[in-house]
Amino acid sequence: MYMMNQSGSQPETGSAKQKNWIIALLAIALVGSWVYLLMDQQEKKGTIQQQQADISNLDAAKWRLQTAFDESLVRLDSIGNVSDSLQEKVGSLQTDIASKKSEIRRILNDRNAKQADLAKAQKLIADLNERILNLDTEVARLTGENKRLQIDNAQLQEDKEELERDLSKTRGEKEVLTATVDKGSTFVASNIQVKAVDERKSGREKTTSKAKRVDKLVVSFDVENRIAQSGPTMVHLIVTGPDGNVVTTGEDNSFDTREEGKRTCTAKVEVNYTQGAKQNVQYPLRGSFGTGTYKMEIYQNGFKIGEAERPLN
Repeated sequence: MYMMNQSGSQPETGSAKQKNWIIALLAIALVGSWVYLLMDQQEKKGTIQQQQADISNLDAAKWRLQTAFDESLVRLDSIGNVSDSLQEKVGSLQTDIASKKSEIRRILNDRNAKQADLAKAQKLIADLNERILNLDTEVARLTGENKRLQIDNAQLQEDKEELERDLSKTRGEKEVLTATVDKGSTFVASNIQVKAVDERKSGREKTTSKAKRVDKLVVSFDVENRIAQSGPTMVHLIVTGPDGNVVTTGEDNSFDTREEGKRTCTAKVEVNYTQGAKQNVQYPLRGSFGTGTYKMEIYQNGFKIGEAERPLN
């Protein structure tokens, strides 16, 4: 029989104490695990929130960069197409701009782009804006130069056309003057005579009007011109018989007239003229002559300078 304690409760045994300690330890361990799990969840939640914030910040930064890039492209488009004449001069700037545009697009289209990538894109956009500004300035300068060149070329073309008009006018005036001088240098024939000559066996010559007695027709005339240059010149003599045919000597004596085209002449007479002098020219035409009127025409420089008739009976 055992003794009860003064409070009336039974004394704890050793196994009961051990059990209580185990329960206490388990309770502490459980509480500790709950605390750890709670802290771990809070830490993970904080990490997730930080990651979400970082993603949100990256997205915002990327959006701002995309907006800045779009604005740059608008400024680039406002420059317009570069003309072929300027293409070579601004080609290096355009090549550099195209390269930067391609690199910026690559970064902004990359879903896994990091902060460092966005920082690079931001620098590239700044460089792109600088290149666009340089391109705009250069295109404006070159366009201004081209406009000035166009104005200068237009003025030069106008001056050239005016000069050509003046030259054409001068050439026309010269041609008129040359024609005037040419025509003015044509001889004037005067004192035109045609003698029908009967040559006697004694050597004497007698003028006659009997056709059967005529041995030769001697055409004589004076030529004169104050502006014609000294030197040899050709005088063409046309003798037309009563039958209307030109009397020829068998040679090809055709020549060009100024107003009647090509004509056949009876003879070509070379005159060694002295400027300003009156000079006599004679030509004897031998042959058989019939009755009727013989017409004599004298040409020099393509112009008819005199004519006469000689009837024979």
